Amino acid sequence: MRVLVTGHQGYLGTVMVPVLQAAGHDVTGLDSGLFADCVLGPVPKDPPGIRVDLRDVTFEDLVGFDAVIHLAALSNDPLGALAPQITHDINHHGSVRLARLAKAAGARRFLYASTCSVYGAAGDDLATESSPLRPLTPYAESKIRVEDDLAAMADDSFAPVFLRNATAFGFSPRLRADIVLNNLVAHAVLGGDVRVLSDGTPWRPLVHAQDIATAFLLALHAPISKVHCVAYNVGTESNNLSVAEIARAVVDTVPGAKLLITGETGSDPRSYRVDFSSFRSALGFETAWTVAEGAAELYKEYTAAGLTTSDFANKFTRLSHLDALRNNGALDESMRWVRANA
Repeated sequence: MRVLVTGHQGYLGTVMVPVLQAAGHDVTGLDSGLFADCVLGPVPKDPPGIRVDLRDVTFEDLVGFDAVIHLAALSNDPLGALAPQITHDINHHGSVRLARLAKAAGARRFLYASTCSVYGAAGDDLATESSPLRPLTPYAESKIRVEDDLAAMADDSFAPVFLRNATAFGFSPRLRADIVLNNLVAHAVLGGDVRVLSDGTPWRPLVHAQDIATAFLLALHAPISKVHCVAYNVGTESNNLSVAEIARAVVDTVPGAKLLITGETGSDPRSYRVDFSSFRSALGFETAWTVAEGAAELYKEYTAAGLTTSDFANKFTRLSHLDALRNNGALDESMRWVRANA
């Protein structure tokens, strides 16, 4: 298939594109380049790409593709809280506009990267795809709105599928260090402490970036009847862990690391465990990575590449990176480029 991947220069896209190419697909990327330079280690080889802001995509950009894999988003809860309207403009309105243009241009399949965070404060019960949605952040709210709007567009010519990813972890050449396991391993490597500011009790479902890529490939290959306007949770029940358990996995991996659960921020209201059986039953999806294996991978890659405290805090933390681009005049207040940057 000819496949368009939005956000191909992001954390997940950089891992997913080679998986799609290895399966024989003709991949083109679409990305504004906000995180293109956020690289740890050798620079990855990108597919041919369209350099455009998601909000400015045209019909012509989307002609000729059999499928669109839509990963691009402002995917950081602190950023969403700081700039909720921009989050909705990009994540919600930009995504729906993209889907409408893709449908008009003839793309039959639309694979949307949603999130398990739509379940919000689900507590101890395992959340299924039919569980109540309780978004606690503008990011999660934007994902729900896109799912609803894309479902209304579904027909015999257009099959959206909503892949609700668990919290991602694992190494990508375009690293994110502001997601829980990646963050805790970085703290352990750079400072020796695995510091948990909450009381450690909130639940988080985790899934490796490589497993997410595998899930999208399965959905891309699936019969239309299996993925037509369906939501699937992407992950595995064995990676439903409390924040304290995630932190202990890091302590067990990084030599000399010490666990500090300070409790200074209290109990995080975002707490949810997720049931992943639907995707497993429908398409045979199985994950390959445990959290412990992911922690070991991250420790190896961080030390081999010489991760620095400065890059950890700035280049690989979404909010700090975007703040720096805005402060030096590269981005305007709407998060659009104001000068040629890449």
